[in-house]
Amino acid sequence: MTLPRTVADVLADHVVFEVGCIDRMYCNVYVPKLQFAAGLLGYVQRQLGLPIASTAPLGKITDAFSDAMRRFARDQRVPWVDFVKGQRKDEVMQEHLARFTDEEGVLFIGRAQEKTALFRTERRRDANGDSYPWIVKTTGVVNHFYVYAVDADFGRTISKSMILV
Repeated sequence: MTLPRTVADVLADHVVFEVGCIDRMYCNVYVPKLQFAAGLLGYVQRQLGLPIASTAPLGKITDAFSDAMRRFARDQRVPWVDFVKGQRKDEVMQEHLARFTDEEGVLFIGRAQEKTALFRTERRRDANGDSYPWIVKTTGVVNHFYVYAVDADFGRTISKSMILV
């Protein structure tokens, strides 16, 4: 077995860095194993301890995350923006940035409904006509949360989380 000699060797195999904009930093977090139906099934069975292949139990996690985002905004007095179709997020960010007086902090949290790839459970039937759940990859309109912030070291940052609602 060969061990990596440097941190760069390890990162080269595990980290993908993409520059999407030169004047701000985007933080998108992906869990690679959850990008495939088998990985999602493993999560449902091992992490949640559920014996069946269904995405339905993920609704509780979704609701908790949505509630936590709204609670954070309320408790920290961070403005909340529900983006409307066609609204330019960068223009909204510029408006909030113009009024922002602190050196760093959260400008606002935005929520947009956007079409994305996702997993759903569909009911299938076997040769005997008995039904069983099956996880399939499809597309749907879901909530995406954007946290716009200013950091003293990194400047403007945007963190995006997708959540199925």
